[in-house]
Amino acid sequence: MSIKIEKTENANELKLGFEIEAAKFDEAIRRVYGKSAKYFTIPGFRKGKAPLAMVERIYGTQIFYEDAFNDLVPEIYDKELKDNNIEAVSKPNIDIAQMEKGKNLIFTAVVQIKPEIKLGKYKGIQIKKIEYNVADEDIEHELGHMAERNARMINVEDRPVKKGDITIIDFEGSIDGVKFDGGKAEGHELEIGSNAFIPGFEDQIIGMKIGEERDINVTFPEKYFMDDLSGKDAVFHIKLHEIKKKELPKIDDDFAKDTSEFDTLKELKNSIKEKLEEENKSRAKYETEEEILKAVSKNTEVEIPSGMVETELDNMMKDVETRLSYQGMNMETYLKMMGKTMEELRNDCKDEAESSVKTKIILEQIIKEEKIEPSQEKINEKIAELSKIYGKTEEELKQNEAFVEYVTKNLQNDLVVEFLVDNAKIK
Repeated sequence: MSIKIEKTENANELKLGFEIEAAKFDEAIRRVYGKSAKYFTIPGFRKGKAPLAMVERIYGTQIFYEDAFNDLVPEIYDKELKDNNIEAVSKPNIDIAQMEKGKNLIFTAVVQIKPEIKLGKYKGIQIKKIEYNVADEDIEHELGHMAERNARMINVEDRPVKKGDITIIDFEGSIDGVKFDGGKAEGHELEIGSNAFIPGFEDQIIGMKIGEERDINVTFPEKYFMDDLSGKDAVFHIKLHEIKKKELPKIDDDFAKDTSEFDTLKELKNSIKEKLEEENKSRAKYETEEEILKAVSKNTEVEIPSGMVETELDNMMKDVETRLSYQGMNMETYLKMMGKTMEELRNDCKDEAESSVKTKIILEQIIKEEKIEPSQEKINEKIAELSKIYGKTEEELKQNEAFVEYVTKNLQNDLVVEFLVDNAKIK
């Protein structure tokens, strides 16, 4: 077997020319035939027992070429990348020049590789100190949220609906007199002013009295997640059953006892202040790191291969799908709600993906330059911590090379960011 490696006219791209002996390709054909013979029925032969030559005569000699290629090439391709120290960052673009039984298999693979990087200044980065203080208003705001969560619902019977009320309604919608799917509900709880429904819906319920029925007119947004309703005028018949309002508790020592482990309001406020200070500290730390990374990135010259960006976008889309699944939603519904196609969503995220890839490449290079490595003690501590989360023993996790590499890489990233912050000039 022979391989020829040459650069293309594009940056960070190689063209690999392969020529694999005919004997190896023919053997791959026999292997895939052996795996799929049971699916062929040839008159005069028991199912799966027809010889290869007979199957080729009936179905054509090329019937196994593609499967033979896929059986033979990946292992050879990966080995050549490793032997030639090629760090591929994209799937290969394959162009087959010759693929025929009894002849050498000849093809090229164009692949993007990890780019060369010219690090700029990364020590002594100057940024303004970022810090956030806890004001009395912040504590009162948090107490207000606690009061909201512990509010009592009081039935209202002596007045009509006003903004802020919780209503229990039946509704049924129609367009041009025709009812539509998803437009009907009974005993639905709706907070007036929450903007949970389409614009104009909640406002028209204001002023209704218990037992009253009313028709309201609304227009669905032009970009609505249900295409058949987008921009349409609709009429909803409403019947009001109940009106409720929130009664907030008085914020005093009794409130502190009822809603927390503290006996006094002062103790509760001190606890809230400590929590907010920790949150602010974490926020400031994150934003400080981001500012330093932005500055380092600005000082660095590197041309990002499109394959790395596409891979990052793939990972970002998977993250979006995972988060949506936690909310009981899928990507298709989300895209309809956003009025976007998948391609448009990916384009929206492209700058973020490029920035993320560039940051990863920079951090990897600084790790090499500064020889940043976590100690074995730190690795062991992290594995011990994760073993409790995953419900596995430390030894089980240590035997998994990929997992240990993952832990080491994450610790390296933490250490290199810490290194950059420690070496920055924060004023």
